[in-house]
Order: sequence, then structure tokens, then C-alpha cells
Amino acid sequence: MIKFSQSLQHYPSDDFKLVLKNEIEACDKKLLPLEKGTVQGGYVSDEPITATVLRVTDQTDSVQVLVGIFFTEIVICCGCGDDPMPANTYCEMRLDIDKQTAETKIKIIPQ
Repeated sequence: MIKFSQSLQHYPSDDFKLVLKNEIEACDKKLLPLEKGTVQGGYVSDEPITATVLRVTDQTDSVQVLVGIFFTEIVICCGCGDDPMPANTYCEMRLDIDKQTAETKIKIIPQ
């Protein structure tokens, strides 16, 4: 399970969103369920991702965060001359960051 410990240390300060953005972008992408956010049946590229913190909600035991992720999806057999073709993709996910342990549950939000 992924932990966003640095982000939790900055909660609820004004720095929280920036620290979380940086921590998401620096984490191992394999820990994020990005493959569930692909839209053309491709796979997630090794290219860097960009995260945008959309909303932060304080819960009793956790910090709930809605995040937008921009990433590159590699589309195979698209019928074009540049097969496989990279495609810019966007998905949203909900992070539930435990206030005690920083362990984070991640769920893709269907578009």
C-alpha cells in the first residue's frame, strides 16, 4: 500500500496540496491504478505524470482528496501509421489518506 507521509505532515497547512502533488508525481506509477484510467484500451507509458489536486475533504479518520492525473497511454492497433501511438489521457482518482499511518486507499472515479 502506498503512503503519502510527507503530505500528511503538512496537513492541514496551505502547503498540503503542493506537497501531495509532488509526492504523487514522484511515486512509483505502478502503485497508482492508472491502468484502470485508460480510455482507449492501451497501457500506461513510462512517461512522467502530472497531478492536480481538485478537492480536499477532512474526514474523521482520513483526508479525502480528489486528484486529476494526466498521463500518456500507449494505444496499440489503432490503424494508423504510427502504431503504437501515444495518447494524452486524463483520469480522476480519490485518495483516502489515513491520518494516523498515511496509508492511502486509491479509487479511480469513472468518467
